[in-house]
Amino acid sequence: MMNEAIKQFASQFAFEPEIMGGHVGEYRRVIIAGMGGSHLAADVVKMFIPEIEFVIHSDYGLPALSNEEFASCLFIASSYSGNTEETLDAFAAAKARGLPRAALSVGGALIAQAEKELVPYIRLPSTGIQPRSALGFMAIALLKLLRKETELSRLAGLVESLDPRAYSDAGAALASRMRGRVPVIYSSRANSAIALNWKIKLNETGKIPAFWNVFPELNHNEMTGFDAVGETKPLSANFYFVLLQDDNDHPRVQKRMQFTDRLLRDRGFTVETVALEEGDVFRKVFASLLTADWTAYYTATGYGSEPNEVPMVEEFKKLMKT
Repeated sequence: MMNEAIKQFASQFAFEPEIMGGHVGEYRRVIIAGMGGSHLAADVVKMFIPEIEFVIHSDYGLPALSNEEFASCLFIASSYSGNTEETLDAFAAAKARGLPRAALSVGGALIAQAEKELVPYIRLPSTGIQPRSALGFMAIALLKLLRKETELSRLAGLVESLDPRAYSDAGAALASRMRGRVPVIYSSRANSAIALNWKIKLNETGKIPAFWNVFPELNHNEMTGFDAVGETKPLSANFYFVLLQDDNDHPRVQKRMQFTDRLLRDRGFTVETVALEEGDVFRKVFASLLTADWTAYYTATGYGSEPNEVPMVEEFKKLMKT
């Protein structure tokens, strides 16, 4: 059940992964191939280790890089199930190009291929939770492949210091206030991984439309779409804006967020600011995502939706196999 997965989330940071099948060297550029919940950990981890250049690839094949860029790359295939077709295709393309590879998954075809081709891999715990709920497991595994022991140690501390249940009431209250509205999540570009995760949780768990964007880019285009007059007002009447506020953001970004809040309110929109916790970046990220988890969970239950499964995704996968 989704509510139990959220309550037990912090225990994922006790995971002690083991690299099987070989050694992984150090690289200054890493391609992470993954779809949906399987690339969310990479989006978050790159916030922790800015010295490594991450290329998040959510598609078939390989990203468009130069020969020089590929020459310094490690390729990591991330598929929670191990059967994601785009990721398997990228894994094969990386082999054809001769890139050093690694993989992480609970099993499936990806682990079978890694074992067959002597590619280093980490097998994730198979607990039956959805990929979007396994962010802790996947972040730990990714940091292990990248040989980031300091960051691993800091994440392990969240087992005791982070209580997922502490964010339940805030999530329930936000879900209630947003009822009947379509959330739009805005953050700084530095916190884009958090905003994207909020959006995805509201889509997959909450079963509602949700959208996201980042400052300062949205001030140059998207916000003008809400300068509604006359016949265009009904198009945006049901949007509910959530601004993820971070005291560590660039001062001009913070100012942009304040003025965007004012302009949207002046035009009759509902805007809410959700402050990120101060202090340790690891706690800041995962505390916000737990609030998002509970908001999405109570959104689903409030509408009578099932929060755990993703039937439309499963239906689509079946169609793709025909």
